[in-house]
Amino acid sequence: MQKRATNVALSVITGSTLAGILVAGVALAGDDNAPKQQKTPTELSMVADNQAGRKAAAAKKAAAQKAKAEEAKKKALAAKKKESKALYTGTTTASYFWDDGSGVNGDTGAPAGGKPMQKGLFASPSWPLHTKVKVSYNGRSVVGFVGDRGPGEPSHRGVMLDLDTYTFRYLLDGKKPADKYNAGTGEGHIKGLKYEVLQWGNGAGTKGAPQPF
Repeated sequence: MQKRATNVALSVITGSTLAGILVAGVALAGDDNAPKQQKTPTELSMVADNQAGRKAAAAKKAAAQKAKAEEAKKKALAAKKKESKALYTGTTTASYFWDDGSGVNGDTGAPAGGKPMQKGLFASPSWPLHTKVKVSYNGRSVVGFVGDRGPGEPSHRGVMLDLDTYTFRYLLDGKKPADKYNAGTGEGHIKGLKYEVLQWGNGAGTKGAPQPF
C-alpha cells in the first residue's frame, strides 16, 4: 500500500515538472528578449564588407560628380574670361548687308577677306581682315569676324560696321530676316551698337579706332 502511494506521488511530481518545462519553453519562445541566433564571424564580416563597399561607391560617385562640376565651372569661367578680354571697345551705328557676289542689290563681288558670305561676317572700313569682334545690342550679342570692307560713304557719317543680315535682325529684335538680302524690318540702322575687338586679324587693315572708308 505504501509503495503504491509512493508511485502515485512520483507520477504527479513528474507530470508537473514536464508541464512546467513545456510552459517555460513556450514562454521563452514568445519572449522578445530571448536570446536570438547570433551571426557567425564570417557572416558579420560579409555584412561589414557590403556596407563598406556601398559607402565607398557612394563616396566615389559623389567625388566624381563634384570634380565634374568643378571642371565645368572652370571651363565656363575660362571661356567667359577669354571672351570678355576685349582689346578695343566702343559704340557705333551699324547697317546691314549680304554680299555673295551675285550682283543682287548692287553687290560688287565676293567678300574681300576670301571667305564666303555667312552669318557672323561683318564689314569694317579699316580694321584688319579676319579681326574677331563681338557686337551687342539690347541684351543680345553675336561674335563674328571682319570679312569684308564697308560700309563705303556711310562710314563718313559714323556708320562704322556693316553686319550680315542675320546678325542685324537678331540684335534688333531677336528674329530672323525675311531673306538673306532683306532684314525684313523698317530699320536700316542700329544706333548705339557696342563692339568689342577680341582678337586683331592678320589681314590688311589698321588696328585701333575705326576709320572712314
